[in-house]
Amino acid sequence: MFSAILIDKNDEQGYHARLTEIDEAQLPAGDVLVEVIYSTLNYKDGLAITGQGPVVRKFPMVPGVDLVGRVLQSSAGRFQVGDLVLLNGWGVGEQHWGGLAEKARLSSDWLIALPAGLTPAQAMAAGTAGYTAMLCVQALEQHGVRPDSGDVLVTGANGGVGSFAVRLLSRLGYHVVASTGRPEEQDYLTRLGASEILDRQSLSEPGKPLQKERWAGVIDSVGSHTLANACAQTRYGGVVAACGLAQGMEFPATVAPFILRGVTLAGIDSVMRPLKDREQAWQRLAELLQASDFDMIGHEIGLDQVVETAQQLMQGQVRGRVLVKLAD
Repeated sequence: MFSAILIDKNDEQGYHARLTEIDEAQLPAGDVLVEVIYSTLNYKDGLAITGQGPVVRKFPMVPGVDLVGRVLQSSAGRFQVGDLVLLNGWGVGEQHWGGLAEKARLSSDWLIALPAGLTPAQAMAAGTAGYTAMLCVQALEQHGVRPDSGDVLVTGANGGVGSFAVRLLSRLGYHVVASTGRPEEQDYLTRLGASEILDRQSLSEPGKPLQKERWAGVIDSVGSHTLANACAQTRYGGVVAACGLAQGMEFPATVAPFILRGVTLAGIDSVMRPLKDREQAWQRLAELLQASDFDMIGHEIGLDQVVETAQQLMQGQVRGRVLVKLAD
């Protein structure tokens, strides 16, 4: 038996999440059994645990879209007992039991080796948020946005993706403008490397189809009016990397920025990304980030604090990244 967060739905209790004990025999099929060392609490996990979004596709479900752990059993040639492995996405925590448990049985196709230079705690301090932020930064680079191209806007800058996006861009020499609705976090964002702080209110309301050109690039984890306004303010030939929907899934925009200014809207999917892209992004995270970066952005909780912290996350009360420690 081992501890896990389990989400279920029934007539008696409705939709509910709780800390409970699970028998290893209950784990779903897979060719690798992992002892989970760390998982995380992402926005998607918060939606799943609180029931505020239709994340969970089958019940019961162990949430947790991220994990890093040690291989206990393997029938796959890629991994041996004792290997440290990392997982992001692939429907884990949505359709397949995830990382918020002391053990997980997974497909080896979903795993990569923990990159050299990263500890398990650092890997989960980054997690899907840091990995997604790195994919966004690479999208800007691939479309020609360089540090001398002009200002880069990061929306939702206090969140996990936003925090890592600010830090990564700063490390690479970009002039970063961080958008936030929490002015008390200005010092935190400045320490991450933001050169300017922008009140999110200026982006979150309906705006004109085309606005004053401001951004060479944008990393947006917010969606809705914020994404529409960011596109409307992007310079000719600029790039907007869209990876989230904290404000909403809708996109109340026009084609004007794309056909009149040649703006590129680059969609960033982290869930089904090919193995090569994952390994490249994680290797760059290992190269660009320092120990102090992970300490600044992440903080640890125990499995018994997950359900309560998920509520706080959905109320916008959590800064940066939440690591969930499960083993040493």
